[in-house]
Amino acid sequence: MKIKTDRENLLEPMQKIAGVVERRQTLPILANILVNAGNGMIQLTATDLEVELKTEAQVECEGEADFTLPARKLLDICKALPESAPITLDVSEDKVRLQSGRSRFSLSLLPARDYPVIEPTPSNNIMTIKEATLNRLIEKTQFAMAQQDVRYYLNGMLFEINKGDLRTVATDGHRLAMSQAMNAAPEEINQQIILPRKAVLELGRLLTNNDNDIKIELSNSYIRVLLDNAIFTSKLIDGRFPEYQRVMPTGSDKEVEADKNSLRQSLTRASILSNEKYRGIRFELKENLLQLQAHNPEQEESEEELEVQYSGEELKIGFNVGYLLDAINAIGEEAIIIELKDTNSSALIYGKENEESRYVVMPMRI
Repeated sequence: MKIKTDRENLLEPMQKIAGVVERRQTLPILANILVNAGNGMIQLTATDLEVELKTEAQVECEGEADFTLPARKLLDICKALPESAPITLDVSEDKVRLQSGRSRFSLSLLPARDYPVIEPTPSNNIMTIKEATLNRLIEKTQFAMAQQDVRYYLNGMLFEINKGDLRTVATDGHRLAMSQAMNAAPEEINQQIILPRKAVLELGRLLTNNDNDIKIELSNSYIRVLLDNAIFTSKLIDGRFPEYQRVMPTGSDKEVEADKNSLRQSLTRASILSNEKYRGIRFELKENLLQLQAHNPEQEESEEELEVQYSGEELKIGFNVGYLLDAINAIGEEAIIIELKDTNSSALIYGKENEESRYVVMPMRI
């Protein structure tokens, strides 16, 4: 069987699904993608047994064929070919010969019948949401997910649907990020799911800021997202996410208003001489003034002063500067509000006049 297409037509779907393919696999076939060709289309599928992504492209082909190809090698070949180069795939029983101009490649294939395909359980809930809304929710919170934490339920993101609102929450135990979209989901759906870290990152790569409607299917153990020319499926983390509402600070009596860019630049400069391991920085608040101080084991110190709007009593408190910068970078507003209570209480950070995204950073001793 012969399949004819061009470089861009094959490269775009390959780039979409390549991130799902693990570089180190327990099963050799997981280094491959599944190709289903027929009716002038090819459907490409990649999986790591936890996350599965399907894309498609229009091609010229006669008949039908199912086979698997090495994902990285095929992607590297497509990248290395000239723009708009024609590509012909000649499929035989154990090889696929790829020809483009004077370039020829022979790739080994594995049988399609051995390729593992995720079969999700029937959906409990189906909803439609704007692609840009889901993209924003993931973008605003994904940085706070844990990496390889023994508390496995933290290595992912909570999706909570309740009374028409969709909320995403991520925490690593030291900081928390929460973002919500009001009236974005059906009122009758009430469900919490935890999406694994890799699935969140892959879904974030796929989503754009366009206004298309996308369909989300939810079951107790899977999520499926239907996008333009792509179907994303992932297993869910089976666990109980912490009660994040209890972590949100209450009773804060000190409010600092600062210019986002000025605060970010001051924090970045002060952090240059912070301890590389703990990244600690000290806040010292006075009337309309914020002093930032950092030091390291080499007895080096940095100090920054920044004009802010603050009229409470003086306060000294320490934070991890990396956590503060992550939260500040996720905020789109020009003015930032930091709510504080005392030396031992967490800070609540958000954009002025924005109730949608909120960030909690725990204090640290310096």
